[in-house]
Amino acid sequence: MALALRGWLRRTTGAWLPRGGALDAGEVVISQRRVFIVPSRAGLGFVLLLAVLLVGSVNYALGLGFGLTFLALSCALVDMVATYRNLAQLRLQQGRTAPVYAGEVAQFELQVINRTRLARYGVWADFSDMPDARHVADITPGAQATVTLTLPTTARGWAAPGRVKLSTRFPLGLFVAWSYWRPAARVLVYPRPEEGAPGLPLQGGGGNSLRTAGFDDFAGVRNYQAGDSPRQMAWRQIARLDPSIGGQLVTKHFEGGGGDELVLDFDQLPRSLDVELRLARMTRWVLDAESRALPYAFHLGLVRIDASSGAAHQAACLRALALYGIAEQA
Repeated sequence: MALALRGWLRRTTGAWLPRGGALDAGEVVISQRRVFIVPSRAGLGFVLLLAVLLVGSVNYALGLGFGLTFLALSCALVDMVATYRNLAQLRLQQGRTAPVYAGEVAQFELQVINRTRLARYGVWADFSDMPDARHVADITPGAQATVTLTLPTTARGWAAPGRVKLSTRFPLGLFVAWSYWRPAARVLVYPRPEEGAPGLPLQGGGGNSLRTAGFDDFAGVRNYQAGDSPRQMAWRQIARLDPSIGGQLVTKHFEGGGGDELVLDFDQLPRSLDVELRLARMTRWVLDAESRALPYAFHLGLVRIDASSGAAHQAACLRALALYGIAEQA
């Protein structure tokens, strides 16, 4: 009987899911047909207690026993309705996701919105395949709560979460109500930077050999341009500026020795290295170049990015590394 009940629950809870594995995009309302409720273990024990009270009241013709039995049954029915209402009509929206490196934990934000006049307490949110990573939220009327769910990553590319399960046992714990949600969210996973990678390659203007790059020579300051790294800001000069007389932000200007430029070229790496190791080395070089505020060009297959620096330049390079050889889906 237990196996039959479990099979029925699987068929019932999966009936509302979109066909073809479609995801829930935009705001999703937990309507009546998306909420499922069954007695909890405590609820089953309470049913057994009611059965004992009823049998004893019948055998001994106890009027007070009948009254206590039906009063407890009424409380259980009220608890069932309250448990259902604690979850129904909540609205769900996916929040922000930030890229991570392979091996790190990705974070998915979930917005739980309560636009009703009923306060919701003890709403649990977790991935259905990771029930131990549970987050609890209370949502007051007309407010919303942000729940952050974590997902370990192992490989580069796109990482999509599984089904999100929202459940509650409020107020008495005799019943458990739950609903599933499949958010159309994904996070970009960058290759894990190589540990102990060789120094940055610097390609000379007249040769093709690679050698370790050093720091560029300081050549003065210039007006701030969009995309300049904060590490290049000339803070001492900025501190002496007077905005009232038209002072502007300035950044340090460097010139490389001998006209050398930093080029990160995937094809220049040894062919004997594994593809993933070469991507990991390129990732390390991108991070090292940004930490030293060195402009660099980026070559990866058909991707050719001119020499630059800054957060946008770094994100474009890391995205190309993460999706190398992977068909990017819209």
